[in-house]
Amino acid sequence: MRGMLAAAIAAAAASVLPAEATAAPAASPLGTWLNPYGSVAVRTGACGDRLCGWIVWASAEAQADAREGGVTGLIGTQLLENYRPTAGGWVGTVFVPDMGRRFYSKIEPVGSDGLRVKGCILHGLVCRSQLWHRVAQPPHA
Repeated sequence: MRGMLAAAIAAAAASVLPAEATAAPAASPLGTWLNPYGSVAVRTGACGDRLCGWIVWASAEAQADAREGGVTGLIGTQLLENYRPTAGGWVGTVFVPDMGRRFYSKIEPVGSDGLRVKGCILHGLVCRSQLWHRVAQPPHA
C-alpha cells in the first residue's frame, strides 16, 4: 500500500501548465519519476491545460497491491490528475490505486531532479510526503 501511495503522490508532482512544460525549467516536473521504494515509475505530461502523470512501470508487488484495491491494469493508470502551478509548486489530485481513492496533493521541486510529493486528507491538514527522483527511463524498460 505504501508503494502505491508513493506512486500516486509522485505522479501528482508531475503536473504543470503546458506553457511551462514548453519552457522546461531546471525544476520542471516533466519527465519520468521513480518513487522512493523503487516500485513505481510515473511519466508526467500535459492533459488539456494542466499536467498529469501515468504509471509506466510497476514492480510485481505494486501490481499485486493495486489488484487488491480493484485496479487490474496498473500500467497506464493515471495517478496525477489536473495539477496546476501555484506558489512554490503544483496542486492537483492523486489517485491511490491500492486504496481506490483520490486525495488532494501538492508537489514541490527539490533541486533539478527531485520532487517532494504530498498526499493529504482534510484539505491539507494531514499530509504524507515522499521524495521522488527523476530517471532517464523506467527500471527494466
